[in-house]
Amino acid sequence: MDYRKTLNLPETDFPMRGNLPQREPEILKFWEEEKLYEKVQKARAGRPKFILHDGPPYANGDIHLGHAINKVLKDVIVKYKTMMGFDAPYVPGWDTHGLPIEQQVIKKLGVNRHAVSALEFRQKCKDYAEKYVGIQREEFKRLGVRGDWEHPYLTLQKEYEAAQIGVFGDMTKKGYIYKGLKPVYWCPSCETALAEAEIEYADKPATAIYVKFAVRDGLNVLAEENTFVVIWTTTPWTLPANLAISVHPELTYAVVTAQQEHWVVAEGMLESLRSLWKLELPVEKTLSGKKLEGVICRNPLMDRDSVVICGEHVTLEAGTGCVHTAPGHGEDDFLVGKKYGLPVLCPVDHQGKFTSEGGVYVGLKTGKANPVIVEDLKKTGDLVLEETIEHSYPHCWRCKSPIIFRATEQWFASIDGFRQVALDEIEKVRWIPAWGRDRIYNMIADRGDWCISRQRTWGVPIPIFYCEDCGKVLVNDQTIAKVQDFFRQEGSDAWFAHSANELLPEGTSCDCGGTKFRKETDIMDVWFDSGTSHAGVLKQRSELSWPADLYLEGSDQHRGWFNSSLSTAVAAFGQAPYRSVLTHGFVVDEQGRKMSKSLGNGVDPLKVVQELGADILRLWVSSVDYKNDVAASPRIMKQMSEAYRKIRNTLRFLLSNLNDFDPSKDKVTYQELQEIDRWALLKLSKVVERVLLGYETYEFHWVYHTIHNFCTIELSAVYLDIVKDRLYVEGKTSLLRRSAQTVLYEVLDALARLLAPILSFMTEEIWPYIPGDKNAENVQISEMPKVNSEWMNEKIADLWDQILELRADVSKVLEKARQEKLINHPLTAQVDLYPTETQYEFLQKVPNLAEIFIVSNLTVHGPQEERPEGVQPAEVHEGLGILVQPAKGEKCERCWMFHEDVGKNSEHPTICPRCSTVVSSLT
Repeated sequence: MDYRKTLNLPETDFPMRGNLPQREPEILKFWEEEKLYEKVQKARAGRPKFILHDGPPYANGDIHLGHAINKVLKDVIVKYKTMMGFDAPYVPGWDTHGLPIEQQVIKKLGVNRHAVSALEFRQKCKDYAEKYVGIQREEFKRLGVRGDWEHPYLTLQKEYEAAQIGVFGDMTKKGYIYKGLKPVYWCPSCETALAEAEIEYADKPATAIYVKFAVRDGLNVLAEENTFVVIWTTTPWTLPANLAISVHPELTYAVVTAQQEHWVVAEGMLESLRSLWKLELPVEKTLSGKKLEGVICRNPLMDRDSVVICGEHVTLEAGTGCVHTAPGHGEDDFLVGKKYGLPVLCPVDHQGKFTSEGGVYVGLKTGKANPVIVEDLKKTGDLVLEETIEHSYPHCWRCKSPIIFRATEQWFASIDGFRQVALDEIEKVRWIPAWGRDRIYNMIADRGDWCISRQRTWGVPIPIFYCEDCGKVLVNDQTIAKVQDFFRQEGSDAWFAHSANELLPEGTSCDCGGTKFRKETDIMDVWFDSGTSHAGVLKQRSELSWPADLYLEGSDQHRGWFNSSLSTAVAAFGQAPYRSVLTHGFVVDEQGRKMSKSLGNGVDPLKVVQELGADILRLWVSSVDYKNDVAASPRIMKQMSEAYRKIRNTLRFLLSNLNDFDPSKDKVTYQELQEIDRWALLKLSKVVERVLLGYETYEFHWVYHTIHNFCTIELSAVYLDIVKDRLYVEGKTSLLRRSAQTVLYEVLDALARLLAPILSFMTEEIWPYIPGDKNAENVQISEMPKVNSEWMNEKIADLWDQILELRADVSKVLEKARQEKLINHPLTAQVDLYPTETQYEFLQKVPNLAEIFIVSNLTVHGPQEERPEGVQPAEVHEGLGILVQPAKGEKCERCWMFHEDVGKNSEHPTICPRCSTVVSSLT
């Protein structure tokens, strides 16, 4: 179907203006009505596949510029691969579970999640997510992104959830899933555990305190009365949970005199502590950390012992070298406490409030408790120093509130179980840029176990059962299969709608003989949801394949989706889910600042599309080196609009000179072309070569700059400028004109194909106007041009490099003459060249110099001829003299050149002899 006929456009007149905001929606409607995605897939059926797997954006609001970069990059790649002959389906997806959606439902809809049933609350969350899936889908389509929009994948879909349960089952069967009590990142505001990927670090002021712990039993090592071990902490609220003080076994510790007491600190910290505390701290004796092991101190806030233990995690980077240890509130504390058999005390609840185990602080939130605890330490005389410091502290990436470390029973995936396989798989993947390999490798190498449970409602439940009689965990192949069947039929709502016994296979019993079970109430981390998309999408849909050829997301996904996808795929299937991983940077303003509402420096992609058009946004994406952070601003978008205009005007000029050209009849053979025409085809071949390389290596800024420079420099400023005379003046079917038209046709056809992945709207408009049989009804179904080896004539390149250097020299003298009012346009000039011997020989080989320099007449004088007054020296060509004079004769009203024989033909008294001949042949 022809786009022109569908939209009632003229048959031959390519639109003068872009009018993108008006035209693009018409083209989108055309694509939809013509089912372009289906047509492209049908045309590539049976070809080798290329699978770009879409990382699902979160369905929670309008798209931003980061979304636009991501989706346009993916679209460019998929369209390029399609045009290279691959079957490259694109299935878009959305991440639809999780806390942010819960928060919006509670906030915007005013829902009290504790006052409604789980099923009712989940339905409201589902409705909210599906609403924004619909909104974002239309916004992505408006960007010109081609995909299977009618059949996207959503992490809330029944089949997807069933596949996710299957991955969980595989990991459980292999022993990778376990339940444990240990400190995790906990957001008191959101009331749930968080994974590492959900943590952001931000600077915040903190109260740091130095506290004395009185020695209760020094084990003859610290025998003196009034001896204290001094600790340092930036979280005073964790002191009620203190059970130990960690020292490094190989460090040297000093007993010093301070305020008529004996204080124990690391010898290596003495210099800084003397300065900070304003005390002399004379050393009484020294001893190794190992010697201090087992010393009993007193927690100054609680009537509880605090034992000195040895830990390798202790350093001299800050503090006293004596580390306050609360196994319920820190990973290092937990691990060293476990080694010594310490209980995991966590006197803080899910809202960050102290429980009764917190003694006098019961009911206080951790942040509110800090100043109270400091005041209590002052009263007891155990506070050495209080100071305010600025330090990097973990925050919840959703609500932006500071998090705490809190020991709770959670479900974990044991990274140790498959860590080495994951590291080996990383080595097999192509990482673009290459530094991505090191980043994810180090993250996997250093990663602790993955906390996959969340204490929320909107998500995929953890399919675990507990025996009501003995409390034993029940999960096996049969229970997983039964839950999967339920989810395929009803979705994960089935977990909340049915009892445990209904969800279990008939006749299920526990080893203890019990037949009554209860369900796990936690849901899975949303990163487990999206991280299993390779199983829920690539392995489920017949048009796709596993593993994917490419994952493409922002650079933050090394710790996010790339990481969770790798972990679940390796754990379940023993292989990475992707062959290549490409990352892009973030959007910043022209000063390099992150875009934010508070700064007011954001660029709304929807506004850019509305005011300038989606093609402008797409061109901007192609123009930047997106592997680094990229700058955007209204000014930059306007610049891209100007660049777009230059490309469009160049293509429009090509089209406007081909309306009488039929390639099947009028094309001139390469051997018959004028030499400058062969030069233009050589330049085109090099453009094709570089652009294809740019696409293939994902260096899209090469594509943009190569085509933009070709249009503005080699074409507009040189070739088209020169051949205008032939196109407008020579006979309609003359060899000279057809020779130029042949080049225009080849250039137009190639550029339309090369630009289609980026300027999808403009090339859609252009395609129907290109003359001849194009072997494809739509440019997106056509194939990329190939490099024509016959055109790659380097001898022509060398020759024309010299000619164009000479042209530049002459142009400068012409411009000077114009400024001096000697001429007003190059066509009003006569140029005389006075070359050296070598230059003269070269100039004799160049035909049509007047045409090349766009002047009415040009004479090359012999090397021995005398140079008249007024000859200007060439800037580049040493020894060459250039004389510019007003052209003799009258101006031909047809070709605008000056000629002394204008008017000599009585039948055509206002035109020159060349034009007279052409005009006479038309009558």
